[in-house]
Amino acid sequence: MNGVRTHVTVLREEAVMALNVQPEGIYLDATFGRGGHSRAILARLGQGGRLLAFDRDPEAIRVGQDILDARFRLLHRPFAELQEGASEAGLSAFDGILFDLGVSGPQLEDGSRGFSFRHDAPLDMRMDTTRGETAAEWLARAEIREITEVIRNYGEERFAFQIAKKIVAFRAKRPVASTGEFAALVREAVRTREPGQDPATRSFQALRIHVNQELDQLALALPQALALLKAGGRLVAIAFHSLEDRIVKRFLRSAAAPDDLPRSLPLRAHETPQPRMRLIGRARRASAAEVAANPRARSAVMRVGEKLDTRPGGAHAAH
Repeated sequence: MNGVRTHVTVLREEAVMALNVQPEGIYLDATFGRGGHSRAILARLGQGGRLLAFDRDPEAIRVGQDILDARFRLLHRPFAELQEGASEAGLSAFDGILFDLGVSGPQLEDGSRGFSFRHDAPLDMRMDTTRGETAAEWLARAEIREITEVIRNYGEERFAFQIAKKIVAFRAKRPVASTGEFAALVREAVRTREPGQDPATRSFQALRIHVNQELDQLALALPQALALLKAGGRLVAIAFHSLEDRIVKRFLRSAAAPDDLPRSLPLRAHETPQPRMRLIGRARRASAAEVAANPRARSAVMRVGEKLDTRPGGAHAAH
């Protein structure tokens, strides 16, 4: 399957515009995927510009090898290793950093990856197939309490305990090895569901988030991104899940608010802590036209922050 053909980049132009790409700037695409955003950034860079990209999916790395551009470098790393990767690439400060979160279209469409119940395949779900525990391996050893918590917390599934009981009872005979088996167990346990939604949707999402530690990775990556940005640099994040978006929103709001200090501290105005970022606009969603062309865009939320210059005597913002 050719991932370039099957993947449609969500909010591509809006995200690149939000990065405020400068011809000689240095940028970081933390989630290369199939390269839609990276190619759009490169199209706006001059000869002195640079783009560093990360992805932990070996298939994304293979696709990225087709970009033969001296200004571009792609690393096989999770974005929780932003600072290590930047150091490896000899870069220490960026004019913009982009996150396009969640699972990509090609990952869902490739049945062998185990991300979707539309294909009966080994229950893998790892974004990086070269390391870590598969979903099947985790389900084979996890306690009923752990399975319940993962499905409830990451899938917001009210039948989480019933699903966990079904899994544990089934594995007493043999392991839950395939997407078809997992989906069937979930459907048996979930008695009611909103019209049009498969009962297994939330549990598949929850298991994928857990196997890839997606929320933990994001929580680790955002502070690193802020540290790597130059004053005036932009942080752009596109989330497709309410839990991801909540982490992004809270991080940006916290960075845009001054640190709380006791009011009794005798500080002059210039000594008080300054916000590290300012929010740029409101959260943005895909247009009706984009959603009509690509239904996956419906849940996308893009948030943007700009790093402020908090050095003593520095301008409060670079531009």
